Amino acid sequence: MSGICEPAMGGMVGSAVTLAETPLLSYVLGRADDALILGHRLSEWTGHAPILEEEMALANLALDLIGQARLLYEYAGVIEGAGRGEDDFAYFRDPPQFRNLLLVEQPNGDFAMTMLRHFLYAAFADPYWRAMTVSADATLAAIAAKAEKEMAYHLRHAAGWVIRLGDGTAESHRRLESALATLWPFTGEMFHAEAGEAPLIAAGIVIDPAILRPTSEATIGRVFTEAGLTRPAGDGWQSGGRRGRHSEALGHLLATLQHLARSHPGAKW
Repeated sequence: MSGICEPAMGGMVGSAVTLAETPLLSYVLGRADDALILGHRLSEWTGHAPILEEEMALANLALDLIGQARLLYEYAGVIEGAGRGEDDFAYFRDPPQFRNLLLVEQPNGDFAMTMLRHFLYAAFADPYWRAMTVSADATLAAIAAKAEKEMAYHLRHAAGWVIRLGDGTAESHRRLESALATLWPFTGEMFHAEAGEAPLIAAGIVIDPAILRPTSEATIGRVFTEAGLTRPAGDGWQSGGRRGRHSEALGHLLATLQHLARSHPGAKW
């Protein structure tokens, strides 16, 4: 993939944590990272959204995602058992240690890009967290019960904007088509389970995301039809985020997100 790298965090002072990742820890960190990174992307619209109402909506969507990330990072600390908490996982890991999907780290671009990125993620995350509510892991099931309610709203909100933009002006439709061409290659990664997750799937702790593809595809197809969009050929081939292979965009995002904590390690506020 063009631009995939393991970027350094230039100018950072605080040292990165060292983790001994088990399959369950990697899994939990991956879902936490999805939520944190997408939440941060949405927060970047603060002061820049096209209308005040939507600025408030994007801020609330971001807070939902960051809340999910906090719960998952807290559980990651319990799994690891090394006394680390949410700040350690969010602020003191380098880009190759992040396990998020490549889709969520893609830059905001214009409003069409942001809404389509959010829609594609939510079309997966809504049924995913709903399925996870019956996890054999009681903590994950409880987190899923909260996340599913939030993602159901996220899906409705983002789908509404995709339809409005696609069925709006010629310019809004053009921008949405351009966003789709950029983002579609990253969609397939959502449905791939990592090799280490096989025992967790067998034990009923996590689900195989591949089983959700028909549900997600049906949602995407229905919304695309209303928006006048044509689904691109192929299933999306870019991957590597779960294994720490990211685009340069993540390095730039983390440089901003982690700057204060790494500049003043140990500070409390």
